Amino acid sequence: MEDQTYKVYIIHSETLGKYYIGYTSMTIEERISRHHCEHSGFTSSAKDLNLVHVVEYTDKNAAICKEKQIKKRGIKRYLDGLMLG
Repeated sequence: MEDQTYKVYIIHSETLGKYYIGYTSMTIEERISRHHCEHSGFTSSAKDLNLVHVVEYTDKNAAICKEKQIKKRGIKRYLDGLMLG
C-alpha cells in the first residue's frame, strides 16, 4: 500500500498572465484536469494551464503550511528565489 502524499503545485496561464497555487492529494494530472472541467474562477477560463512547480509532502499540514508560506511571500517572488538558489 502506498503512503498518501500531498502535492503543493503552481500552475500558470500565459494568456491570462496569472499563477495559481494549491495543494492536493490527487495526482497532478487529475487535479489540473479538474481545474479545466470543474473549477470556478480564473483556472476554469484558462485553457493553457501549465505546471510550473510541484513539491511532495507526506504530511498534509506541512503541505498546507508551505502553500500558505508561498502565498504570503508571493508566487512570483518564490519562483524567482528558486531560480537564484
